[in-house]
Amino acid sequence: MLDKDILKKAFSTMATAKAMAELYEDNFKIVSKYVHATSRGHEAIQIAMAMHLLPQDYAFPYYRDDAMLLGIGMRPYDLMLQLMAKKDDPFSGGRTYYCHPSLKDADKPKIPHQSSATGMQAIPATGAAMGFWYKEKSPLAPEGGTIEDEFPPLGVRGLVVCSLGDASVTEGEIAEAFQMAALKQLPILYLVQDNGWDISANAAETRAQNAFEYAKGFHGIEAISIDGANFSESYLALEKVVKTIREERRPFLVHAKVPLLNHHTSGVRMEWYRDDLEEAKSRDPYPVLIQQMLEAGITQREIDDQLAVALTTVQNDFEKAQQAEDPKPEDLFTHDFAPTAIIEEVGERNPTRDEKVVMVDCALFAVEELMNKHPECLLYGQDVGGRLGGVFREAATLAQKFGDERVFNTPIQEAFIVGSTVGMSAVGLKPIVEVQFADYIWPGLNQLFTEVSRSCYLSNGKWPVSMILRVPIGAYGSGGPYHSSSIESVLTNIRGIKIAYPSNGADLKGLMKAAYYDPNPVVILEHKGLYWSKVKGTDAARVNEPSEDYVLPFGKANVLQEIWEQETAETITVITYGMGVHWALNASLDIKNQVEIIDLRTLFPLDEETILKSVKKAKKCLIVTEEPTNNSFARSLAGLIQEKCFKYLDAPVMVIGSENMPAIPLNSTLEQTMIPSADKVQRKIEELLNY
Repeated sequence: MLDKDILKKAFSTMATAKAMAELYEDNFKIVSKYVHATSRGHEAIQIAMAMHLLPQDYAFPYYRDDAMLLGIGMRPYDLMLQLMAKKDDPFSGGRTYYCHPSLKDADKPKIPHQSSATGMQAIPATGAAMGFWYKEKSPLAPEGGTIEDEFPPLGVRGLVVCSLGDASVTEGEIAEAFQMAALKQLPILYLVQDNGWDISANAAETRAQNAFEYAKGFHGIEAISIDGANFSESYLALEKVVKTIREERRPFLVHAKVPLLNHHTSGVRMEWYRDDLEEAKSRDPYPVLIQQMLEAGITQREIDDQLAVALTTVQNDFEKAQQAEDPKPEDLFTHDFAPTAIIEEVGERNPTRDEKVVMVDCALFAVEELMNKHPECLLYGQDVGGRLGGVFREAATLAQKFGDERVFNTPIQEAFIVGSTVGMSAVGLKPIVEVQFADYIWPGLNQLFTEVSRSCYLSNGKWPVSMILRVPIGAYGSGGPYHSSSIESVLTNIRGIKIAYPSNGADLKGLMKAAYYDPNPVVILEHKGLYWSKVKGTDAARVNEPSEDYVLPFGKANVLQEIWEQETAETITVITYGMGVHWALNASLDIKNQVEIIDLRTLFPLDEETILKSVKKAKKCLIVTEEPTNNSFARSLAGLIQEKCFKYLDAPVMVIGSENMPAIPLNSTLEQTMIPSADKVQRKIEELLNY
């Protein structure tokens, strides 16, 4: 039998959660302005979990976990501020839904930002556990201990809890998370709350097996199934599991069977579709806990007193929350990015060297210098480990120099590669990750858009994701339809990430260093045709390797070929990036005094000032891209220039890019027909000059 104090504490939280759910229902017209869900029926397992968490732990709750949040010390008032999207909502400042927490309080478990948590949170959570795994094996760990020893109580290692609904376990990204947790033996607990429903679809319609049965297929994850509506059973089971994870550092799944005693959300009413409400009510955890308290010798009077306190607190907090201040219009524009210290070009860009270095080596040397200097820097992705060092040899020798814990291969799972950086960053690491080809980024877009890019903004600045995603890109050497695509238009439509697209080794090294010291997520697009300068006309990508301290800030375009304003001759600005820079340089060899070339270097932030100044001077503008032009970043840029430079222009802004076909063919003749070239750019320049 559990100690009386444990039972009393649990009941206080459960009574509060129940009172909140009932108050929300009684005041439906007030609280239904924004969507919310409650933990009603799930309270026992959530509270039991909360009571085992420590400040050094990381928790990834899901949208029904308000009882868990109360259990870790949040007040009803805190949750109600989010319920009503108030300015002082401690999680998001009124930006995201009820029970979508993000928390960085010193005395509570850490809760990084996550989305609506219907499966996507498993990858960031597993990334945090992988961060623990690395820190315990790395130089970050103090001699004889672990990095977690800095937290009280000393000697108790942190763990990660990922809370899930059973329906979400059907998501493919769950499999990626489970695979890595089992493979690396990570200190994570997947807490699966199974109420038998998705929204209106029940388990029989949507699941071949429950989470407990599913987890058995992942060797190395130990799974148990319990009655999550029974507080005592839940508490004792989790006590044993948590103790094992803290000591043995391996993953568990706890499948907790619970009833759902309230609406799926305030917008999806249970009476519309539920046919099991009476059966669900028979498994209510609230009377079960009261009975356990009575059996432990707690009097009915004590129970009634606790209930009265809960009801009064909830009512008072609700009234107070209604009067709280709403966000102001200007609050919309804060925390899209965390501030970066890298705002000026620093270091020697072009030191005297015996020979020039290819672009891929500039990147390799940059990563090596960073890893030498920063033990929190690590690199992972497909085939970057010691055997190969990357399919482009962009990670060659790094695993041998820094070990298999810092440079390691992942399975073929782009979602995990991208999304795990959320958790890695949250625990204080700086991951550099790779997607092998731009064409392979699509499975990772869910994580990049939903988790990585929005974390800083939706956590109100608490949890920016500090990561670098390297993406080899572009057509080269008959790579065919699955190794040649350009994807920058998709990426530039994801707000909350920074995007670099360098054209030479010096820029790549300087931007890589700037990206590392930037607290925000950065995608670096690296044209594989420039890596080795094997493509005719790309010798300018080779450079004298910049010094170790060289950094190049984002948002600073390079006027690569500058001209003076001329009164008689026609002039043109060519705006481009990546391989387009080399097409433009070669296309303008005979008319350098008429063609100014702007190398954007970064697509976001975009150096509008340099672009507009150049266009106003030259009066004509051509944008060169490797992407198909329809609905592209280049077309958007053309629209911006036309809008802001219309009265200065002597011709329409034109764009040249690849043909608007679905994919780049394998055949070399078809490939060259598809993509731009120096000759095609030259003809377009002449057309525009003669306009």
